[in-house]
Amino acid sequence: MPRAMSRSSLVALCVALLGATLALPAAAQWKWRDKGGHIQYSDLPPPSGVADQDILQRPNASQRRTAPAPVAPSAQASAASAAPLKTVDPELEAKRRKAEQEVEAKNKAAEEKLAALRAENCARAKNYLRTLDEGVRIARSNEKGEREILDEKGRADETRRTRELIASDCK
Repeated sequence: MPRAMSRSSLVALCVALLGATLALPAAAQWKWRDKGGHIQYSDLPPPSGVADQDILQRPNASQRRTAPAPVAPSAQASAASAAPLKTVDPELEAKRRKAEQEVEAKNKAAEEKLAALRAENCARAKNYLRTLDEGVRIARSNEKGEREILDEKGRADETRRTRELIASDCK
């Protein structure tokens, strides 16, 4: 029995140590109130413009991550010409770029599909306008399902609508 108890104690101890180890990064958090009065949390210190009385929580000294030192206004011009500091995770940046490329590809495909639809509508409208201009008799079904032949007024209205369609889709 004592051996089983020591194993369970050992397992409990390991779980406790693992939990404490995983909780360390969560304890290394800064908490401050921004200019708008909103509470902000971060693992990096607040911006240099935040007053000390607005900093509500600081991590332990052993867990602090250092933020880039603030650059003096006179040194900003020379710092702008120097290479920018990399604070972004390369994997995260690659995923962001890939997502942007996928969105651009979808937008391009949608634009191409819209252009193809416009070209098809343009071709149909031009063909219909030719039919209207040639004077071919055009029959339609009305609301009652009866067949009607377009008269001169109907033909003029159809010609006007078709020309408007050509003006909008045939660019």
